[in-house]
Amino acid sequence: MTARRPSERLRRPQPLLRRRIRSGRGATEQPNVTGDEDVPLTLRFWLVIVLTGVGAGLFGVLLMMLLFTVSDLGFGPGAGWGNFQDAVIRASAWGRVVPLLIAGVIGGLGWFVLCRYVPGRSDVDDAIWTGDGSLSFSRSAGTSVLSEIVVGLGASLGREAAPKLMGGVCASLLARWSGLSVPQRRLLVACGAGAGLACVYNVPLGGALFTAEVLVGTVRLPVILPAVGCSSVATLVAWLYLPTQQTYPSVPDYGFHPAQLGWAVLAGPLIGVIAVGFVRMVGWVSHFRPSGWPALVAPLAAFTVLAGIGLRYPQLYGNGKDMAEQAFLGTGPMLLFATLFVLKPLVTCLCLGSGVSGGLFTPTLSIGAVLGAFLGSAWSLLWPGTPVGAYAIIGAAAMMGAGMQAPLAGLALMLELSHRGFGLTVPMAFATVMATAIARWIDGYSIYSARLAPQPVQPRRPPS
Repeated sequence: MTARRPSERLRRPQPLLRRRIRSGRGATEQPNVTGDEDVPLTLRFWLVIVLTGVGAGLFGVLLMMLLFTVSDLGFGPGAGWGNFQDAVIRASAWGRVVPLLIAGVIGGLGWFVLCRYVPGRSDVDDAIWTGDGSLSFSRSAGTSVLSEIVVGLGASLGREAAPKLMGGVCASLLARWSGLSVPQRRLLVACGAGAGLACVYNVPLGGALFTAEVLVGTVRLPVILPAVGCSSVATLVAWLYLPTQQTYPSVPDYGFHPAQLGWAVLAGPLIGVIAVGFVRMVGWVSHFRPSGWPALVAPLAAFTVLAGIGLRYPQLYGNGKDMAEQAFLGTGPMLLFATLFVLKPLVTCLCLGSGVSGGLFTPTLSIGAVLGAFLGSAWSLLWPGTPVGAYAIIGAAAMMGAGMQAPLAGLALMLELSHRGFGLTVPMAFATVMATAIARWIDGYSIYSARLAPQPVQPRRPPS
């Protein structure tokens, strides 16, 4: 008589059904169900995930209300909710320059006071990767408010840094209140940060993949489950104020053409090389940010330069959302797209290097979009048949994937932001994989890891 196999299950935590299926094979032979490792997804953890999603959504709403209000005050009614670029174009020369000068004064004074008098950690990436997930509420809240003010007044940085940070702060506070372990807190903070990005762009899937690929570094079931849940809750809560439609509603539904695939194979590696250059530039200006008294005037100087260039190219104001949409629609000459591709990373790094805080997600997307439109316009002269906007979408996805070192998140975000481009999935995937692989082979830093502050030097112990 054959001995019966033991019925206990190897997964941790134990499932409700303790007996295996008739074959006797274990569910743990599928790698993503082996267990939760050091982050048990307990009932308490799930409760805090829901509360974090609610908190991230509410913070996203408050910060977007601030951003839109500041934009309306700076450039006229409709600048916040409407087309920001059009509002800047309609403004007079002084109407473009004065808001940026005000942003420079507010930013310089605000960040000087924060850095000198408000202690604590306010870098959500660093808190997850090298810390215990703890973040300072007062330092983070001040940083977030200042970030949305300067972006609303035209700084060439992204608006998502503040909701991402405050989503992480909400998770950090709830983890401390609920007594979660340090590994649980890190995962919770990552989910909260991803949910903050998701809710302000209406991209729950992209926010979850951002959490997994960028912030946690692994796409596993015990990571994806809470990430999707948190981003979905935050996005739902943000619908109380923010629109339920996609960020780029006017993008046409481009179909597939063989010319796109040929372009993707050639352009993908080039985009990867360019992404490395941009990330290295981000790392350089982040390391050499001014400190002490020069930090008071550095934002004003940087924004003055941006204002001067913006008199000729108003598309450089703000995070680049409208500039990207212009590329997605293919409405512009090839020379304009080439010029914006050169200038946008320069003015973005100029603003970042002045010491102000802001995001790099939309600037990276917009750089990829205008680069794709420029290269696509040239390619169409050799192989016609595809609208320029299709190349812009492919280029944006590839640049995001390479710049974030997260190809799945880059692809998902591009599809969710436009609700279009599904016909371009294959060339988008080719370009994104090749760009990300080349960037990883050459360097491997991302727009997030390149910004990390230096580790404090530990004093050497004298030999015993």
